[in-house]
Amino acid sequence: MAWLLAPLALLIERVVGYPPWLFKMIGHPVTWIGALISWLDGRLNRGEKRRLKGLLALLLLLLTVLAIGLLVIAITRRVPFGWVLEAVLASSLLAQKELGRAVKAVADGLNLALDSGRRAVSQIVGRDPDTLDEAGVSRAAIESLAESTSDGVVAPLFWLLVGGLPGALIYKAANTADSMIGHRNERYRAFGWASARFDDLLNWVPARLSALLVAGAAFMVRRADPEAAWSTALRDARKHDSPNAGWPEAAFAGALGFRLGGPRAYDGEVHDLPAFGDGRAELTALDILKALELYWMAMNLLLAASIALGLVLWRFA
Repeated sequence: MAWLLAPLALLIERVVGYPPWLFKMIGHPVTWIGALISWLDGRLNRGEKRRLKGLLALLLLLLTVLAIGLLVIAITRRVPFGWVLEAVLASSLLAQKELGRAVKAVADGLNLALDSGRRAVSQIVGRDPDTLDEAGVSRAAIESLAESTSDGVVAPLFWLLVGGLPGALIYKAANTADSMIGHRNERYRAFGWASARFDDLLNWVPARLSALLVAGAAFMVRRADPEAAWSTALRDARKHDSPNAGWPEAAFAGALGFRLGGPRAYDGEVHDLPAFGDGRAELTALDILKALELYWMAMNLLLAASIALGLVLWRFA
């Protein structure tokens, strides 16, 4: 029944999510991975040859999560319906429910007051929330939704399909490492180089699949434009510094007729970043809800596609 692993994990996470009480009790796989990355950072990110030490840190991280994944499989495959337990564990590596909830909280906050929207969006983006007006908060929420559609849902599911639980764990470890040490500042430019490049590699296919998924979902969302979603992704994705992040963001912008991206403030410094799409930039809470409608339709398509692929694999395995 291994062919059911990915769609079942996706369905479990969508319905149940990761319970807050469980997070308070034992944390989350990402927090455990993050603790290991912090330990490796503290031990290895010093002295000379930091690029080589960063590569060593990445290898140690990946070998650790791979060993854990293989151990879990060895245990679950020996018990009745162990694949169900494996799907439950794999569901913790997906974030579709929590992502939708966090972005919806921004729209709800904006409907109360601008400060409430700023507080809510500060939970999902790293930019300075106090500099954002209503349009800025709305764009930040939609941009986070678009990018996290790929690296929070599509990419871990893709690697779950390709490599089972160990594949999803390796992806999550690499993605977490990139977010923690893959920065281009003085401390991490050399040490985080390997993590950033490996994360780019793992996200190359999922990012483009995410754009295609958004374009497909736009066929079923009122006033969304599937052709503009894909054409905008093809045209604007390359503007992003990342080889991957621009794909889902540009697809969302084109599908909804928005203009996303542009200048952002981080730690008091304004960064002049490229824009995606040719539509409206003055967005509101209603536009966040429209983006969420597109997002959940994309999640429906993703579930259907994973079930269909599973059936094909089962039929011809």
